[in-house]
Amino acid sequence: MNGELIEALKQLEREKQIDPHTVLEALSSALASAYKRNYGAGTSDIRVNIDPKTGNISVFSQEWIEKEGEEPELVEEEITPENFGRIAAQTAKQVILQRIREAEREKMYQEYIDREGDIVTGIVEQSDQRYTLVNLGRVEALLPPTEQVPTERYDHGMRLKTYIVEVRRTTKEPQIIVSRTHPSLLRRLFELEVPEIYDGYVEIKSVAREPGYRSKIAVASREASIDPVGACVGPKGSRVRMVVSELRGEKIDVVEWSEDPAKFVANALSPAKVKAVKISEAQHTAAVVVPDNQLSLAIGKEGQNARLAAKLTGWRIDIKSESQAKDVAETTHILEVGGHIEDDGTAACICQAVKSSGERCSNKARPGSKYCGVHKKLEDEE
Repeated sequence: MNGELIEALKQLEREKQIDPHTVLEALSSALASAYKRNYGAGTSDIRVNIDPKTGNISVFSQEWIEKEGEEPELVEEEITPENFGRIAAQTAKQVILQRIREAEREKMYQEYIDREGDIVTGIVEQSDQRYTLVNLGRVEALLPPTEQVPTERYDHGMRLKTYIVEVRRTTKEPQIIVSRTHPSLLRRLFELEVPEIYDGYVEIKSVAREPGYRSKIAVASREASIDPVGACVGPKGSRVRMVVSELRGEKIDVVEWSEDPAKFVANALSPAKVKAVKISEAQHTAAVVVPDNQLSLAIGKEGQNARLAAKLTGWRIDIKSESQAKDVAETTHILEVGGHIEDDGTAACICQAVKSSGERCSNKARPGSKYCGVHKKLEDEE
């Protein structure tokens, strides 16, 4: 048995990268307990020595002897039973198997802890009201109800892409928590489908999701020659269609991010057309004016479009139609391109005059002029 033990330890080191010294320490402790259990219930101190070269096992009793005027001395006596080899063999087998299991658990934990935030593909193994188990190959992942999309069903045998939210160390195999609702699942899917994102030419700035229903993603280009929205949508919508398919029909709006909060808010409210945006830095709000026929589209079904736009931009958004707003001059930060408000592709220049009250004139400027008819004299004074 002695030679077999040493050979087994060498094999563990080669195949499982398990340090033989840690196994010998664990085995010594286990053999000491086994000796007490079988031979010396009253023996308080037992030491088991295993020769790392030969595998010979020796058992010693330990006792502190106190002599008057001298320091206590530890005295050992060998008490190895004749038939201790049988017990040692059984114990060694148990310890080695336990160490193998521990090493494999730790290896699997280290493998998956580095994959937190990644997408994994698995097969649905079991699903009920409490949880869904997804087989990832060597380990099972848990998809809790809180991470499940309410519109989705997870049938046995179904292939499923999920996002690793957390990896927990347990006394058994690592517990892997995955999600179908996490906003970063959408982010990772676009990274897989859009080479420009993977290569770093296009950046995902923010994501907002109402899982199973609708999402918005804001993108920006690091290269002037690349259209970030077009890159994500793909030829004839092929790229975004793949992501929609993976999310079982969840609608996705891809919008262009902008440093200008007014433009970003206007873009985020797509597909609605925005006429003007007033930004209040102090209150962190955006007052939006849209054409009357765009109001319901801007707000969305049960407020969904406005809600997602607010999540995407981080601004609190208040939307009014032109007839509700009435005085467009109240907008202190107008969404402009060369002094013109964007309105369904038709540029209408606004008068540049500022009233004595400090408010900007809301009238349309005359063709070829910066001012309206009321303030045309200002042009003569320039």
